[in-house]
Amino acid sequence: MRLLEAIAGIVLLFIVLLDAFEAIVLPRRVTRRFRLTRLFYRSTWIPWRAVGLSFKSNKIREAFFSFYGPLSLLLLLVVWAIGLIAGFALLVLAAGPPAHPYPHDFSLATAMYISGTNFFTLGLDEVAPRTTLARILTVFEAGMGFGFLAIVIGYLPTIFTGFSKREVSVVLLDAHAGSPPSATELLRRHSHPGGLETLLILFQEWERWSAELLESHLSYPVLCYFRSQHDNESWLSALTAVCDACALTIVSVDGPAAMQAQSTFAMTRHAVVDLAQVFHAVPRRPKKDRLPPEELFRLRKTLKHAGWVLRQGPGEDQKLNDLREMYEPSANALADFLCMDLPPWVHPPEVIAKWKASVWARVSGTLPDDFG
Repeated sequence: MRLLEAIAGIVLLFIVLLDAFEAIVLPRRVTRRFRLTRLFYRSTWIPWRAVGLSFKSNKIREAFFSFYGPLSLLLLLVVWAIGLIAGFALLVLAAGPPAHPYPHDFSLATAMYISGTNFFTLGLDEVAPRTTLARILTVFEAGMGFGFLAIVIGYLPTIFTGFSKREVSVVLLDAHAGSPPSATELLRRHSHPGGLETLLILFQEWERWSAELLESHLSYPVLCYFRSQHDNESWLSALTAVCDACALTIVSVDGPAAMQAQSTFAMTRHAVVDLAQVFHAVPRRPKKDRLPPEELFRLRKTLKHAGWVLRQGPGEDQKLNDLREMYEPSANALADFLCMDLPPWVHPPEVIAKWKASVWARVSGTLPDDFG
């Protein structure tokens, strides 16, 4: 057995198996910087992102980005399979021909062919092992091929279940906060009698949603690349809008809603900051302030007109800015890295909720009046 080839094969198998175990089985975040999965996503997302940003049409750009998550997941499985086949090929090459005499030139290409047939359990007669060592490698690799298939079968449904579960709440938020969601619209639509109790329940639901998002997306970061169904919606914009609404409620509103908003704010902020750390996205302020003084004035005017009684003053404005500093830099870093837009604090007057924009309304030019 050629020692160097055997050592190289064992090291390659160890790297691939450890990486697959950490990505699929291990239910916690891996902080080690050198990982095959991290290298794969860095080397593929950066050029994919550059190509996507070159499209001028927002619709085409979002459609292009939407392919990356599912496609990268399949390509990663292919990379793992190739790595395992290559690792066993080095062991086969080190062990020597599977039969003596061997009718073909026994090279690395031949070893890859033998390893591939073993991994996918093709059972071709021309590569049937005849030596004891070749038989051991064949059985071990065939078993690993079956195990790899079983992991893939269990891995893909888990990913898409997590995606679907995440998107349900994102879509539901449209009726509560508009498209894209905004903190002002969320509070305005809960200004009706009994709206404060409904807002309290919504904050409770989003506290749990944020915890589930954090757990699923820390375990499977590829979910962060999965785009929402609609161009003006995303998990990041929904999460940020709820953060905004909680911060505004904490500063401006008294009562149980403010107390629940503190708990929800803590959880949503935790999710934003930790997910930014997963991608090593350095927190930074946005190039354009999302809530300049004139927008804050319009925000308070809109909510006052809707019937909200808000605390106002320099102290409240400074407290709101302090709360924003706790999550906006990380949210902005994630938005830049993932090419997602952060939501506005206040909607422009012409923004219409997606659930109202029916085909007939677009054709006829008529839209139903807003509610609340």
